[in-house]
Amino acid sequence: MMTGLGATMIRAGRRLLSSLPALFGVLVFTFLLMRVLPGDPAVFFASGPNAGKEEIEQIRKQMGLNRSVPEQLVFYLSDIGHGNLGRSMMTGQPVLKDLRERLPASLELTFTALLIALIAAVPLGVAAALRPGSIVDHGVRLFCALGVCVPTFVSGLLLIYVFYYLLGLAPDPTGRIDVFTSLPPQRTGFLSIDFLLAGDFEGWWAACKQLVLPAVSMALFVIAPLARITRASMLVSLGSDFVRTARSVGLSWRKVVVTYALRNAILPVITIAGIVFSTMLGANVLVEKVFSWPGVASYALDALLSSDYAPVQGFVLLMASLFVLVNLVVDVCYGIADPRVSIE
Repeated sequence: MMTGLGATMIRAGRRLLSSLPALFGVLVFTFLLMRVLPGDPAVFFASGPNAGKEEIEQIRKQMGLNRSVPEQLVFYLSDIGHGNLGRSMMTGQPVLKDLRERLPASLELTFTALLIALIAAVPLGVAAALRPGSIVDHGVRLFCALGVCVPTFVSGLLLIYVFYYLLGLAPDPTGRIDVFTSLPPQRTGFLSIDFLLAGDFEGWWAACKQLVLPAVSMALFVIAPLARITRASMLVSLGSDFVRTARSVGLSWRKVVVTYALRNAILPVITIAGIVFSTMLGANVLVEKVFSWPGVASYALDALLSSDYAPVQGFVLLMASLFVLVNLVVDVCYGIADPRVSIE
């Protein structure tokens, strides 16, 4: 008989295979969308509009733009099948290398922001659900409304103004590490982890200080949906039959809330957290720009502004693939939290 782990792996593999048509559609759509955008990238990279015709044609040939669109699509899909995402005209490096270098920065920022958001949102949602209609409930809902209304770049600039300019508590918002700190040997790409593995606690503290403000800026925007879904799920869970039964047998209120109500209410939060994480990873470009964070989103935006096709197409493919993987992980976590749920 197949073990539970083996069956889970097979079902996960089936889910990944079923996602391939969607990834293919994303590839084709992004490719065609880049071709219909205004502007000629060959002119941009050929020293501006005053460049000679021969120089422009040479750049077009180098970028493969001298072929017809169907031919370009066939060559592009062939390159993707061989693991080649093309070469960036901005950096002169393969897009895969650029993304590999920048992805850890985006992941570290997004993971930290999501962790901060969950630590804040779950207690807020539970507190609001335990006292519906109270001052606490209205305060949480007001905080959530403000979090949604204030854009991330505005909250980022406010945090910089208060904690860096006025109070002097935060370091310069100039990337992942200040210029006076030496980088650790790269093992994971996450500076906070690499510094710990290297035993450099001073560097770890410097990296954490650089990470706090951009992570909080992102977390403030996603606390609202997480707190709202926690509150709604807790209200449903607290009004269910199993909670009333648990209270009737004399269990303590704390045990009823934590063990029974919260465990069942956390399931929708897991789903929303996965969606929020995928959204944050691709939409944190404003935070990356404000804090000069060298992530993949700012890299893709710079490429889009300069009509550099390959990095934008590689970024979209990366985001689509990560979205599929995150959804799969969410389904697995959902099944762990509630064994009645199958990954299928």
